[in-house]
Amino acid sequence: MIKKIIAAAGLYLWFGISAGAWAEKPQVVILATGGTIAGAGESAVGARYAAAKLPIDKLLSAVPQIHQLAQVSGEQVAQIASQAMTSEIWLKLARRVDKQLRRKEVAGVVITHGTDTLEETAYFLQLVIGSDKPVVLVGSMRPPTSLSADGNINLYNAVAVAASEAARGRGVMVVMNDEIHAAHSVTKSHTTALNTFVSRGKGPLGHVEYGSINFYQPPQPQRLSPFDIRKLESLPVVDIVYGYANASPRPVEALVVAGSQGIVHAGVGNGNLFPAVEQALIEARRKQVVIVRSARVGSGHVLRNAEVDDDKHDFVVADDLSPQKARILLMLALTQSQQSSQIQEWFYRL
Repeated sequence: MIKKIIAAAGLYLWFGISAGAWAEKPQVVILATGGTIAGAGESAVGARYAAAKLPIDKLLSAVPQIHQLAQVSGEQVAQIASQAMTSEIWLKLARRVDKQLRRKEVAGVVITHGTDTLEETAYFLQLVIGSDKPVVLVGSMRPPTSLSADGNINLYNAVAVAASEAARGRGVMVVMNDEIHAAHSVTKSHTTALNTFVSRGKGPLGHVEYGSINFYQPPQPQRLSPFDIRKLESLPVVDIVYGYANASPRPVEALVVAGSQGIVHAGVGNGNLFPAVEQALIEARRKQVVIVRSARVGSGHVLRNAEVDDDKHDFVVADDLSPQKARILLMLALTQSQQSSQIQEWFYRL
């Protein structure tokens, strides 16, 4: 017991934190899901590595400086590479986030995550979390074993944002490479670069450098989500079909047979459709499959009733959402409504 007391006192001296100062710091909960930030490589100078190897306690012990920012605790929710993310894990994660944010003493939540589907998880949480407390997703492009790994500083900055009063009311955010992005607009834009995450069109919400935060604009009024996931065990099946020259209608036809409840089409240009695919989507809608037109181009808004008669065909347009984010919104929308008009309103508002 005496050794434990001495060790604890030593930790306080190490971090320069008195017991009183510790009690005054905001509480931040870190929920870990795996990813490159928890990975391990064969060489410090090689590209080959395995994601999701290190548990949350190892991630925290590698960045002791985060305890200068907040009272930090961690929990392992999943341990996967994010290309293996599922809707069941999303539901589990969202419930854990909600439970932590309901605790009065918790200032914010950080989620460590692989970068491949990080933007999708962020947007899913944006749609279902009703708190104004900050939720921050963070990852890394290089595993901890890599020369000049980026995970530790990213995690430090993410905790700083989650602990900050200035971050309240800004929705779910992504912190990577010293930038703060909104879940709605952030996307991964490069396969391997450290600055892969960008917010096309709108730009980042702000910057955070060594824990120093600078937001560029005031918080926005929170938009209430209509989606309640508390009793959901799964989500409706929604798939994405990619548009291209001389595209085949067979993927659409196969998905209808397989039981898809919604199809997002990643169209060319302004979400446009190859004629044979358009006819297949019309037939799918007649069979009660909800159709959303999105665009593969990476930025801009899909305009309703431009080159496609969306009113006639009862299609929905994705507005400025990427195909992968349109899929998430459509999955949640189908838990509440089958009506295209109502779903379209959500796409314009959320």
